[in-house]
Amino acid sequence: MTVLPDTIDAVEALLAREGYVAARSLACVVFLALRLGKPLFLEGEAGVGKTEIAKVLAQALGRRLIRLQCHEGLDAASAVAEWNFAAQMIAIRAGEAAGMAEGRASLFTEDYLIERPLLAAMRPQPGGAPVLLIDELDRTDEPFEAFLLEALSEFQVTIPELGTIRAPEPPIVILTSNRTREVHDALKRRCLYHWVDYPGYERELEILNARVPQAAAELSRQVVAFVQRLRGEDLFKKPGVAETIDWAKCLLALDVVTLSPEVIADTLGALLKYQDDIQKISGHEAGRLLDEVRKGLAA
Repeated sequence: MTVLPDTIDAVEALLAREGYVAARSLACVVFLALRLGKPLFLEGEAGVGKTEIAKVLAQALGRRLIRLQCHEGLDAASAVAEWNFAAQMIAIRAGEAAGMAEGRASLFTEDYLIERPLLAAMRPQPGGAPVLLIDELDRTDEPFEAFLLEALSEFQVTIPELGTIRAPEPPIVILTSNRTREVHDALKRRCLYHWVDYPGYERELEILNARVPQAAAELSRQVVAFVQRLRGEDLFKKPGVAETIDWAKCLLALDVVTLSPEVIADTLGALLKYQDDIQKISGHEAGRLLDEVRKGLAA
């Protein structure tokens, strides 16, 4: 288990060792979340590194990563724990066959409990408190947000048949949202908040160099400059940093050494995920944007 970093610079260095290039403001809020033991709520566009920071923190600190992937209709049973009804029925039938009445209390014990992410995060873990990632919270319904208030304020969950289970050591909690809807203020007040924006050119180039170091310097510059320019277009879904990295890997797999309109048209599916966006950028438009990028890099 790695000791928690004691300065903002130490957080930056810790993340950098795992290939995550963090802005100073992000490193600061991560440091405060670790120091104060408060959940960290990260909002921003998809693909800007919100989920990745939880993965990197767990890896860097030597902690278990427990992920709760949110979706519409998510409820407490799916997030905390469910009873293993099949095993309970087998126990009842076995008791009947042996001439014993299986009491209700004996059926609702830890032996018949199926542990889900929130309950797992409250348990002691080898190496220290785990990193709990509550990913894409905006996909859930408001009643689930209300349920989370107990877990995030007291670091405990309640199972009616067993009572309240409290974490002996609070987990490191990171919540993410792509802001498809607003998350309630009551939940945000229990967290430190940070908006993760698209990085500027220099930082994105640094990220690409860290994640795809085998890419040639000139190709990396062209890739980042083109993606930066592309985000200025009127697109349904702008490419995130994750798409920049994926695109660079695709270009390497094709042995591309420099961008061309033909190469861009062939590989746009790595950058853009909607056909309308791809049609808009393909052909003449890709050439125009590439010319602008080349002029900008030459200036």
